[in-house]
Amino acid sequence: MKLAEYVQLLDKPWRLMYINFIAGLGRGVGIAVGFTILGALVLYLLKYLVMLNLPWIGGFIAEIVRMVQLKI
Repeated sequence: MKLAEYVQLLDKPWRLMYINFIAGLGRGVGIAVGFTILGALVLYLLKYLVMLNLPWIGGFIAEIVRMVQLKI
């Protein structure tokens, strides 16, 4: 269970904060990279759907563009 290592970690609060800080940075970078990749895939999919020129999808995307331009 590594209970002795856990107790040693609790005896050094600065080390515990350092480890948690580094873990938080790692999670933040991972979330940023993952969201960037996911966003790029969504934009690629939307671009592909626009190129297919489907009427109801084109109208939906046009409505989104109009809302963004009007800043609703």
